[in-house]
Amino acid sequence: MEDRRAAQAATDRHRARVQRLETIAAAAPRAYLIRVLLLALAGYGFLIGLLLLLLAAPLAIAWRVLVQGVRFEPQLAIVLLIAVAGIAALVRALWVRFEVPDGRLLAADEAPALQAEVERLRQATGAPPLAGIVIDTQLNAAAASLPRLLGLAGHRHYLVLGLPLLQLLDRDEAAAVIAHEFGHFGEQHGRLAGWLYRVRFTWYRAVDGLARSGFLLSLPIARFYAWYAPLFDAWSFVLARAHEFRADATAARVVSRDAMASALLRIEHGSGRLQSTLWPRVLARARVQSHPPVQLLAPLIEGLRAAPQPDPARLLAIADRDVDPYDTHPVLARRLNALGASAVLRTPGAPASVWLGDALDAIERDLDQHWRTQLKTEWQALHAAGSDDRARFHALDALPERSAEEAVEHARLFQTVEIDRDPLPVLARAHAAHPDSAMVAFRLGLRQLQAGDTGGISHLRQAVARDAGAVGPVGDALAALLRDPDVDADTAREIIALRDELAPRADDLRDRDAVVDGDALQPHDLDTAALGRLTATLARHERIVSAWLVRKQVAMREQSAHYVLLLDWRGSIASEAAGLRAVSEAMQLPGSHTVFTGSDAAALAKQVRRLCGTPVYRRGKGQAL
Repeated sequence: MEDRRAAQAATDRHRARVQRLETIAAAAPRAYLIRVLLLALAGYGFLIGLLLLLLAAPLAIAWRVLVQGVRFEPQLAIVLLIAVAGIAALVRALWVRFEVPDGRLLAADEAPALQAEVERLRQATGAPPLAGIVIDTQLNAAAASLPRLLGLAGHRHYLVLGLPLLQLLDRDEAAAVIAHEFGHFGEQHGRLAGWLYRVRFTWYRAVDGLARSGFLLSLPIARFYAWYAPLFDAWSFVLARAHEFRADATAARVVSRDAMASALLRIEHGSGRLQSTLWPRVLARARVQSHPPVQLLAPLIEGLRAAPQPDPARLLAIADRDVDPYDTHPVLARRLNALGASAVLRTPGAPASVWLGDALDAIERDLDQHWRTQLKTEWQALHAAGSDDRARFHALDALPERSAEEAVEHARLFQTVEIDRDPLPVLARAHAAHPDSAMVAFRLGLRQLQAGDTGGISHLRQAVARDAGAVGPVGDALAALLRDPDVDADTAREIIALRDELAPRADDLRDRDAVVDGDALQPHDLDTAALGRLTATLARHERIVSAWLVRKQVAMREQSAHYVLLLDWRGSIASEAAGLRAVSEAMQLPGSHTVFTGSDAAALAKQVRRLCGTPVYRRGKGQAL
């Protein structure tokens, strides 16, 4: 199980290191650049040193024979043979084939309007020639440089353009994005910066490629770069972030400042909608539909185009909150300030996808097919994991009357199965039937806030009041809502106020929620009735064979218990995460809880089994043991 405390500590260390290096770079930019350059050359020096080491014996033999006149002895042939074999092995280890970026590689005569516009922008920016243009499924663009001989023999350059990007942005905005990507290849006056930007990614590709090659000599080389790549990444991070500003400036010079600013805003808004609403809606369909739909891109693009006009102030606030210390892209506000541009969206013209001409339909069909192939395994696993939920929902839905507990379970499953219907009425009825259910209060409040009804705030407070452990899920849900660009500013202010109100309690519970090997555990304290409710919940999930329950010792201002439930899960690993989530949501315990299996926490599982002894549930028993 992931230790959230360790992950947060690593993030904090990275952020502090970046801030320290930014200070050093600001104080002496030229000296910093030289240090990074020397570090980059050291990566190539390692390869050249290996080659020279292997060449030493042949060169020494050649010197003695050709210059000093020493007679060539037969044993020298053996030395030469070993040296040549070593050199061949080194070249073989470096001969890692880096694949063309994933997507649809345009043929030379395909989409001539796009090819012409890209070439115009390439020449205007002074970027090197392209090996090709790739169209993929992302709302993004990228400059991909693939190293030959780990960069010793140069790079092949590809421009990657997402079809959703071309269909969301107009031609000027898309041209600005393309010019920005060409800025990463290195302008006429920024070759060194562009080279260092490419080298950053060369070493990570090298580690991955060498590890996959399976060749014997690749292993020691890969071990060196596994140590070297993070070191170079840390020192070059500051320059890479600065290079984003340079690439933005290239776009402003070649196209226009306002087009680049508008593109940044539109991409920020579209990315937020994809993550918060559109993509979760697609994946939710896997619970009720056995195969991915024939069209995947069209609904996503339609959702992007049908979005309400974004609020630039909200976009700036979201981007500021979502700053990722591992992302070299500066936050949106800093990029706009560096451009000297206002947060204003231009009136859009024709979408940039017109550049694709007659090829558009074929490209979209190919990308849909590729995406369906990639998604098939995950989709089918999600569908299989939801089989119990579908069966249970239909059984509950057919009942003429439901108990309070059944109404709660029906409401939860309604959201999972009836994905095309509004769950608010069902959640409201379940809340009226079982006003003490923290789960229903949580789901009802969250759905109301998603619909723009701030009355959901009171229901989220009720959820926390009824279950102290709900602070964590409520906090996560509030954070997700604050990343949703469709949440209006007034609702966002209410959400922020509740988040700040709950923050101290969330901090108290964070350590309790992170259950790791070695935590102090003790036997559970559930009575017979509570155990009966728990085992009845577990019995509804056919893949649960047995379960062990303990309680974590906590020292907090709030003394509610935190329960740790270990499950023996008999099913595919792919279905495990969704299944555990469903079990966790259905559980009714007098405190917070963690549900896990031994597949990713063997030591903790052993500790729980040893303390618990006899399982509290075994399939076929249907009762507490």
